[in-house]
Amino acid sequence: MVADAVLRGEAMKVLTAHQPTYMPWCGLFDKIAQADEMVLFDIVSAEDSGFENRNKILTNAGPLMLTVPIRHSREVPLSEVRIVGDSTWRRKHWRSIEAAYHKAPFWDRYGPELKPFYMATHWQRLVDLDELLLRWCMNALGLKRPIRRASTLGPLAGSKSELVLSMCKAIGGVTEYIFGSQGRNYADVEAFRAAGIEVRFQDYQHPTYPQTQPGFVPRMSVIDLLMNVGPGSLGVLTTGTVNVYRHGSGGIGAGII
Repeated sequence: MVADAVLRGEAMKVLTAHQPTYMPWCGLFDKIAQADEMVLFDIVSAEDSGFENRNKILTNAGPLMLTVPIRHSREVPLSEVRIVGDSTWRRKHWRSIEAAYHKAPFWDRYGPELKPFYMATHWQRLVDLDELLLRWCMNALGLKRPIRRASTLGPLAGSKSELVLSMCKAIGGVTEYIFGSQGRNYADVEAFRAAGIEVRFQDYQHPTYPQTQPGFVPRMSVIDLLMNVGPGSLGVLTTGTVNVYRHGSGGIGAGII
């Protein structure tokens, strides 16, 4: 148990993981900010409705989904998923991002840094694109956490909750693991506790911030926040850390917007 580790003076390590995601939304960075280390869970296959290869930006016509073309198969782990097609998708994505945000307050700060991802690099594997964009976003946010890929840990046993627990054991020293809110549907909390690992579930309530368009549209890529808010973005996105429950604790009853 975490309390026992504290009494013994042992170091605590909070871990979280997530499938590689293209230009992730604010909630993922909030989860990373609560952890000591982040794992790209690239040993599972892509989901049909997932965001491994797509995400949304906000244009003057409303949300626009940008999708990276991939060779999709449920038999292939994310670590091996290939991007297909020529440079057309890269040019299309960049032109869409530029058109959406060239008038945003912090375009001149972040636009030139983003451009090489689309105009100067030929991507072959989706996980490489996702990881480097994730690292760029974390750097822009000022969020410093180590990242590793689950595929580098060697063979891991089980599926769903058991697979996550196997990952924690392979890393070693993990005292707490943060699931997303959907983790309640499959997490075997007692198995984690038996291994000395406490479990937390993230329930993210999206904060509001000024956007390029009237009103507010949540769940855009984090680049929407960066382009509009700039260096204060991390402070904004972490205000959504509410209703995070530990199993059996009763949780925190606060609300934010």
